[in-house]
Amino acid sequence: MQKKLKKYFLEYLNKQGFFIDKNLLTPNYIPNEILHRDEQVSNIAKVLAPALKVEQPSNLFIYGTTGTGKSVAIKYIFNELISTKNTNFKLIYINCKLKKTSDTEYRMLAYILKELNFPVPDTGLPTEALYNKLFELLDNKKQIFLLALDELDALVKKIGDGLLYNLTRINTELNKSKISIIGISNDISFTDYLDPRVKSSLSEEEIIFPPYNAMQLKDILQERVKIALKPGICSEGVISKCAAIAAQDQGDARRALDLLRVATEIAERNEDIEITENHVTIAEQKLELDRVVELAKVQPKHSQLTLYSILKLFEKGTEQILTGDVYEIYYLLCKRNGYRFLTQRRVSDLISELDMLGLISTKVVSKGRYGRTREIRIAIAKKPFDVLKSYFSNLFEI
Repeated sequence: MQKKLKKYFLEYLNKQGFFIDKNLLTPNYIPNEILHRDEQVSNIAKVLAPALKVEQPSNLFIYGTTGTGKSVAIKYIFNELISTKNTNFKLIYINCKLKKTSDTEYRMLAYILKELNFPVPDTGLPTEALYNKLFELLDNKKQIFLLALDELDALVKKIGDGLLYNLTRINTELNKSKISIIGISNDISFTDYLDPRVKSSLSEEEIIFPPYNAMQLKDILQERVKIALKPGICSEGVISKCAAIAAQDQGDARRALDLLRVATEIAERNEDIEITENHVTIAEQKLELDRVVELAKVQPKHSQLTLYSILKLFEKGTEQILTGDVYEIYYLLCKRNGYRFLTQRRVSDLISELDMLGLISTKVVSKGRYGRTREIRIAIAKKPFDVLKSYFSNLFEI
């Protein structure tokens, strides 16, 4: 086996692959030009431009579905601001979905302080001490701080809106400097749960990123193919298929790029001479499995218990899965596994969240004098269903 592996790795090193630079087909790459987002980029730039003259920009809230260019636009504009070599402002970008960054108020403050060149221990200091240090560092000279909080809804769901409230009110404590918050979210509805004062302050300016259509996605992919893949291996049909699939999935450019990248990896692995539409089909199936499983694995325990309850009912062949049926299984799972159970109303909220994530689909139906309930259906394919069922059966006893 060792000889076979060594031979394989040596052959792989000497083999001519399909990629010029695979990183150019990932969300981490910031292109020189953001296609079909001129209006949004221009509007964001106009809001943030006062920072160049040490004037406080309005707080800004940017929203749109996944893969519509929100994060890349902010990073692009931040890079352009940095290129002015102006020292009157400081830019901080934080992805609030990263566990080590934003799963507690302490860690979030510690990350911001680290960006201001003040390292903080993982634990041990009172949160109030971190706030005091933050005020001190912000106000040591006249300057503007632009703080971009990406996936802001994830932060609020984890730790509430207390930190956000303090950050939006921090300017009342500062004398020399000012801070502006840029909130980025896939979910506009999460602001309904914010303190009205936070919501009002955060939404001084709002910019919406609409989904891309198939033609726009095709343009984006064509530009990336020119710089990321070797010539002659990717046909127009492959690009069109990736764009069409992603356009149906909420106009998600990230998904289009992922499809093309994974299809290329599959073709390369199979030692084919070019990328075909069949490779895209296989890539779509692989990505769907990965997306569903990873999405389910990162949900809070009670969301996982709720989803597992629905899977069990579906497995039994229950034709009409109702909220009450789900709660019965959920309640038993909690008792069997030592979890304190939530109310049926809260479980109903969790079902709504699973629906928003695309793991299930629900439909409100009338029961006449017995009120209304929801019919629940599984919204995932058989293979992800089987993988999830196996995963949850190892996680929970039933």
